[in-house]
Amino acid sequence: MSILHTVNKSPFERNALDSCLKFATDGSALLLFEDGIYAALKGTSVESPMSDAVGRLKVYVLGPDLKARGFAEDRIVEGISVVDYAGFVDLAAESDKVQAWL
Repeated sequence: MSILHTVNKSPFERNALDSCLKFATDGSALLLFEDGIYAALKGTSVESPMSDAVGRLKVYVLGPDLKARGFAEDRIVEGISVVDYAGFVDLAAESDKVQAWL
């Protein structure tokens, strides 16, 4: 069963990302959106866990939310893919289940 995990909270304010990374099974997808996009940025305290996650999960960040917060795509951790709203919909539609981490 394929699962899309979504995180919309900043990893610097909530532990949603930590919980997600702990329980997400290999091969699952993870989408970072809204304030969750901060987890995708290079040079932060979560860069190392995110780099590790890229090795076992398919990790995506929502491009419009990245841009709305003033970040360019060259600021994201290597291996994280940028998707638009249509890509978000495609990820959800292709998954058997969507798990939102709050």
